[in-house]
Amino acid sequence: MRKLLKFILPVALIVISIIVVAAMVKIAQSKRPDRKDTTSQAIRVDTIPAQLKSLNFSVHSQGTVKPRTETTLVAEVAGQIVSVSSNFIAGGFFRQGEVLLQIDPSDYQTALLRAQANLAARKAQLADQKARSEQALRDWTNLGREGEPSDLTLRKPQLAEAEAAVQAAEAELKEAERDLQRTRIRVPYDGLVRNKLVDVGQYVAPGTPLGVTFAIETAEIRLPLSNNDLRYLDLPSATRLDKSQRIPVLLTAEGAEYSGQWNAEIVRTEGVVDESSRVTYAVAEVVDPYGVLGKSTETELKMGSFVRAEIEGLRAEGVIVLPRSVLRADNTVLIANDERKLEIRRVSVVRAEPRDVYIDSGVEDGDLVITTSMDAPIPGTQLAVTGEEPEETTGGGESVEPAGDAENGS
Repeated sequence: MRKLLKFILPVALIVISIIVVAAMVKIAQSKRPDRKDTTSQAIRVDTIPAQLKSLNFSVHSQGTVKPRTETTLVAEVAGQIVSVSSNFIAGGFFRQGEVLLQIDPSDYQTALLRAQANLAARKAQLADQKARSEQALRDWTNLGREGEPSDLTLRKPQLAEAEAAVQAAEAELKEAERDLQRTRIRVPYDGLVRNKLVDVGQYVAPGTPLGVTFAIETAEIRLPLSNNDLRYLDLPSATRLDKSQRIPVLLTAEGAEYSGQWNAEIVRTEGVVDESSRVTYAVAEVVDPYGVLGKSTETELKMGSFVRAEIEGLRAEGVIVLPRSVLRADNTVLIANDERKLEIRRVSVVRAEPRDVYIDSGVEDGDLVITTSMDAPIPGTQLAVTGEEPEETTGGGESVEPAGDAENGS
């Protein structure tokens, strides 16, 4: 009996172990989760629809507002300043022809009276010489002398001398009148005073600086343009100015003391290329920048302000504008096609700006352009577009899940 148990017991233990292991394997298989079909996963991406547009290119530049006309006032006659206008201060506004400074006119008034008297005396001498010449001619005739009388007989040299003296006296009178007018310092435009250099009681000589003024009818901004910028502009000729060629410009400024927008126009180019920077300067004009002449209702634009300019460029028909970030280094963009699969499209770029890129072929109106960054895009990759409902798969009845969601769930 012991020998029988010695052989049967090991066999029975082996059989029981096999049965237990088989049962455990079956239980483990029954509890194993279903494997997801990795072929149904998709990459979630953000997109924007491409829109066909017709527009004018914009060229951006910047510059400083400066007066078109600026004058350094200097004394033309000598004398003491006896009066100063209340508007002749830094920042003072004055009208055309307003007397800003008065130099003592007494000496020049006296000189004017002297010139008037001298002219009257010279005219009297001329009249006397004319009478003597006419009398000499009558005497020659009454005496019955034959032939023509000589110039000396008719006193023509004395008459010519008297006429020259009258002309000299008239010139002296004009000079005296002009010197008297120069004692009143005026400017032939409406403007502002930039600097005041003299005051009441100060003696000035001819050539002494009195101050600096500038006209406020118009202001100008020199706008540097590169060769690339010039490709998108139709600038007026530097030698043939035509008002019909003026280009609209929008000026903007943002600062603690001044901000706003102003309308301007490109009125001319300087006609040369700067040798150091290799740029061409276009000049934009703003009418009535201070708004005091009734020609503008915009915010005051002060001289010296730094402004940014948006210049209206050439017309472009049928282009698509996309963010610069979607354009890849090899001039391609990523597209989510109708089947929501990845396509890599080569495009033709009309113009590239820091923020936008203009495309005229390679992308159609309504195409979904992918804005999500992808390091190694593979054509045909299944995509899930943000904002769209995921489509149902036809195989196992499971919905298509984005790759990121599948990783989060595993």
